[in-house]
Amino acid sequence: MASVPTEQWAQIFEKSGGPIEYKKIPVQKPGPDEVLVNVKYTGVCHTDLHALNGDWPLDRKLPLVGGHEGAGIVVAVGELVNDVKLDDRVGIKWLNGSCLHCEFCQTADEPLCADAQLSGYTVDGTFQQYAIAKAAHVARLPKDTDLAAVAPVLCAGITVYKGIKESGIKPGQWVVIIGAGGGLGSLACQYAKAMGLRTIAIDSGEEKKKMCNELGAETFIDFATSKDLVADVQKATPDGRGPHAVILLAVNEKPFQQAAEYIRPRGTIILIGLPAGAFVKAPVFSSVVRMIRIQGSYVGNRQDGAEAIEFFSRGLIKAPYKVVGLSELQSVFDKMKKGEIAGRYVLDTSK
Repeated sequence: MASVPTEQWAQIFEKSGGPIEYKKIPVQKPGPDEVLVNVKYTGVCHTDLHALNGDWPLDRKLPLVGGHEGAGIVVAVGELVNDVKLDDRVGIKWLNGSCLHCEFCQTADEPLCADAQLSGYTVDGTFQQYAIAKAAHVARLPKDTDLAAVAPVLCAGITVYKGIKESGIKPGQWVVIIGAGGGLGSLACQYAKAMGLRTIAIDSGEEKKKMCNELGAETFIDFATSKDLVADVQKATPDGRGPHAVILLAVNEKPFQQAAEYIRPRGTIILIGLPAGAFVKAPVFSSVVRMIRIQGSYVGNRQDGAEAIEFFSRGLIKAPYKVVGLSELQSVFDKMKKGEIAGRYVLDTSK
C-alpha cells in the first residue's frame, strides 16, 4: 500500500436529488476477500442518475459514491485473494459482491443473491480514483485493454448481451431495440449484429439514426415522427408479423405497452430499462392466443460478463463514447436528463 495515497478525489451524493459534491475523501483499504482498484476510467449510466435521485424502490447508502462501470489497475489485494494480482487490469461492475453460497450464487444467478452488494448504490462505486470490490466479482481484462473504451461494456454491454441471450432469439431473426441510440442501445445494436440478428432500432433524432445505422441496424424508426409506431415496426419485418424479440431499454413507460402490440406470435419481450414508477400492461387475450412471453432481464452473471468482454476484445464491440473529467459529472447528468447523449460518457478520474 506504500504507493497508494491516503486521499483521493471523488464525486459524493450527499442527499437525494443532489447537489453532487466533488471533494477529497480517504482511500479505503481492501478487506481479506477484496481488491483495491485504481480506477482510471468510469462510464456514466442512467442507473447512476436513479441512484442520485433515489427514485427506485431499493434502499441505497447515503452519502454515496456512485458509479459502476470502472476500469482500472489493482493496487492492493486482501490476504485471502490469490487469483487476482497486483497490476492486473480489472473492471468493477454493478454487482460488486455476493455471498457465493446461496441457491442463486451456486446456479449462476448471483445477481439474484439476497446479499448482493451493488456498486454505486449499496456500496461506494467508481466515481472516485480508488475503489473497493470483491475479488471474486471483478471482471478480468487483458493487459492491453483500452480502459476508457471497455468501461461502458462493464455494465451497458454485459446487461444488453444478457438480455439478448435471455430472449432465446436465433441468428437471422428480427429484434427490436428500443432506446437504440443510448448507451445501452448502441451496444445492443452491435451485439445483435455480432450474434447474427437483424435489427430494427427505435429512437429519435438524426444523430442517433446515423449512429444506429452505422452500428448495424437495418431499419431505424423515429418514435417522435412516426404516426403509427406499431404498424411501422410490423412493416419493417418481411412478412409483416413483427419481430421475434424486443429489447426494451426505454426510460419511460409508453414503449413497454407498445411492444405487446407489435411483437410476433411466440415472440419474447425483454424488460431491461427501469423507468421509475412504470408498469407493464398487455392484453391478456392476445397475449395468450399469440403465446407471447414477457420477461425481465437483470445484469449478467460472471460468465456473461466474461463473454461480453470477449466480444469487445475481439473487436466486435466498440462503445461510442466521449471522455470528460470526473469533475464534470454534473454536466453529464444534465445532458442525460435532457436526452442529449448519443452513446456513453466516460469519466477520466485524473481530471
